[in-house]
Parts: sequence; structure tokens; C-alpha cells
Amino acid sequence: MTRSLSTSLSRSLSLRATLLFGILAPVALFIVINSVSLYRQTLAAATTAYDRTLLASAKTIGEQLDVEGYDEHSVLRAKVPYSALEAFEADNKSKLFYRVSAIDGELVSGFADLPFWRGRIPDLSAYASLVDFYDAQFRDEPVRVAVLLQPVASEHGRGMAVVQVAETLELRETLARKILVDTLWRQLLLLGVIAGVTILVVQRATRPVRELGEAIEARAADDLSPVHAPDAPRELRPLIDATTRVMGRLQRLLDHQKRFVRDSAHQLRTPLAVLKVQVQSARRGDVDPRQALDEINQTVERATLLANQMLSLAKVEQLRQRPESATLALDEVVRQVAIDVSPLIAAKALEFELDAEPAPVHAHLWMLQELARNLLHNAIKHSPEGGLLAVRVHVESNHAVLAVVDSGPGISAELRQRLFEPFSAGDAASGSGLGLTICREIVMALGGSLTLDNRVQDGQVVGLDAKVRLPRKEHTQG
Repeated sequence: MTRSLSTSLSRSLSLRATLLFGILAPVALFIVINSVSLYRQTLAAATTAYDRTLLASAKTIGEQLDVEGYDEHSVLRAKVPYSALEAFEADNKSKLFYRVSAIDGELVSGFADLPFWRGRIPDLSAYASLVDFYDAQFRDEPVRVAVLLQPVASEHGRGMAVVQVAETLELRETLARKILVDTLWRQLLLLGVIAGVTILVVQRATRPVRELGEAIEARAADDLSPVHAPDAPRELRPLIDATTRVMGRLQRLLDHQKRFVRDSAHQLRTPLAVLKVQVQSARRGDVDPRQALDEINQTVERATLLANQMLSLAKVEQLRQRPESATLALDEVVRQVAIDVSPLIAAKALEFELDAEPAPVHAHLWMLQELARNLLHNAIKHSPEGGLLAVRVHVESNHAVLAVVDSGPGISAELRQRLFEPFSAGDAASGSGLGLTICREIVMALGGSLTLDNRVQDGQVVGLDAKVRLPRKEHTQG
């Protein structure tokens, strides 16, 4: 679902929006991460500075202690006025509290309700003193506490004092907010500058795309000439070349359709005109009704053959543009087509031979059927009664070969020059001249070749060999 959503999003975004999002998103993410890191580093530095101030306060208090007695018998005395701490208060937003205790926690001076320290001195410290810092709650307010283990010595004794100085966090929180605001507006200003520069660069970079689109849009509906954009960036060349190739294919398709419509109108006009004359003659009684019906039937058959072959030629072009093929057995297709035309073979009493070995090809079924049917129809039509008609399917190297051998008159040198042109039948009365054109178009669409060679014996043409070579495909085991 996530993949489909991202795909839909990428399709809906314009190129400019995609570029902007692709550039600004990682930059914005980096700025956010950098802002958080910078804020934490700055806050840590500020915390260290304020902790040093707390340590200085604790040292000031420690310097005003006196002792009598030694070690566990020592008695600490302190005379610390609160005014001694005023120098360490940065402003009236924060308050300082202190407590001086013996090493066993006995209160010496200060705020008795400030809880005694029960922690331990860190093994590694950035300070030369025995100091510890921690956060706590005092009188329902969060405080930062500095603890200093202060050795005390005098002429009359030696002992150890625990000096605690606590500070409320108003000033630290104010500084933290100021640091955060200063960091954010600077980073937002940087993001705005990057966004502005990115927009300008993207607008300029995508200008050739817009100009190319406008140029193509301004073309006439039938203008499929190559796209000329000599000043376009190198990155657009593949798109321009692909567009030119597509337009070339569209132009060829359009030309083919125009030619098909023109040829259809021209070729169908003649049989329809003949049919109209025959019907009028039959209605006037100029010819015998049975003869008139026979002539009309022949005209309708020629017109039907012409229409079917023209539709077949159009379908070949359609399949060429949108190929839908599979691996098929050419021998099986040819065998089935031979069965379909067997009545025509029997009608002329032809000596028919079929020799087909397995020959897999990658093609559209209709194309193979139409290819075999047209070659067989052409061979049957030109073979004399009782003549030879042989069909062979075999494999040569990487090609499947279909050979249709007839015993007809062959092809004259004059006819060979225009053999594959539409409507160039050798006998205009018996065919439309599209059969071989259809075969040639099918073979070209399948990437093969078609040759027509006269078979000569004792200096005489005794038939025609039509040979089709198609790329062979190996069968795969399921």
C-alpha cells in the first residue's frame, strides 16, 4: 500500500515539484537534525558555565569555614552571610540556597530543609575539586545543586565539610529558550535562502522542458516531423530522440492508414461498378438470368476476397504496432491450415505432400495462419490440375523454414519487379494482388524473410518455390 501511494504521489507531482521536494526535504531534515544538535551543544555549554558559577559559590562558602579538633573529633564553625552569595546571582530571576554539613550530614549552617547529599563524587571530573552536580526538587521548585567536599584546616584542627549550593532554574530556562529561538530563526532563514535559490535554479533548469512542451503543443495536428531542439540540455536528448522516434512511427502508421483508405476506395470502386452494371443488365433482360447470376456471383466473390485481404493487411499493421505473441509450433499451424484448404486441393486433383518436423517460433497465431493460408492459396491457384504441391517445415540452424513448392508457371522477370506491391497480381481477373503483400508484411513483422524462386529443369520453369525463414524459439519444459 505504501509503495502504491508513493507511486501515485510521484505521478501526480510535476517535475518542478518533484525536484523541489527531492532537494528541500533532505536539506530540511539536515537542518532540523543540525538545529537539535546545536541546541543541545549550546545548552550543555551554558549548563557548564552556570555549574562553574555554582562551584565558585560553594568555594566561597568553604573558604569561610573554621574547625576545632581533628578528623572525627573535629567541630566545624561557619559564619556565612547570605549577602556573600549575592555576587553569584546573575539577576533577580534565580535564587540561591546553601547548606554546610559535616561529613556525617550534621547541619553546620544554611538551610536545614535542603536535603543532605547522599551521592558520590564522580571518578572522572572536569574540575580539580571534589565536586558533584545533580538536579533535585526544593520547596516545590526544580533546582540545580553543586556539592563540594571542602577540606578545612586551622591552627586548632582539621576536618572535612560538605558544602551544597542550590540554584533555581529560571535563568537557565530563559537562556535555553533564547538559545532555541536564536537557533531556530537562523536555521529557518537558512532554509528560506536555500528554498529560494532552489526554486530559481529549478525554474531555470526546467525552462527547456516547458519550452519544448509549448513547441510541441503549438504544432499542427498532423505535424509529426522530427523535433528540433539544438539548444536543449544533454539530459533532454534521450527524451527528444524518443519523441522523434515515436512521431516517426506515428507518421508511418498514418501514412499506412491513408494509403489503405486510398487503395480501398480505388480497388473497391471497380467491382462495385461492375456489379452495378451486371445487375442493371440482368434487370433489363440483356443476358440469360442464370448467366447474369453467375457473373454477379463471380464479381461478389472477387469483391469479398479483396475486402478480406485488405482487412488482413490492416490487421497485420495493427499487430505490428501492438505485438501479442507466444511460442507456437509452426508445423502444427501449417498442418491445420492444410486441412482447412484440402477441399481446394482436392478440387484440382493436386498431388499433395506434407512433410513437417517440430519447429517452434515466437509469433501471433493469426499471423502464422494467415501466412500459411495465403501461400497455399497462391500455390493452389497457379498450379495446374493434377500438378505437384508440396509443403515442408523444417529447422535450419536458428531458423524455422516453411517451404511451399508448386508446379505453376513461376514468376516472370517483369512481374518480379513489382511482385510485393499491393494490387500487382499476375492475373487481375483471379486475384486482388494482396496475398503476397500480406505474406511479406507478416514475415517482416516477425523478423524473418520471404524468397520466391523459379524452379528450373532442363532450361524450363517447372514451378515456384516460396520459402519463409522465421527466428526459431526453443521449447521450455514446464
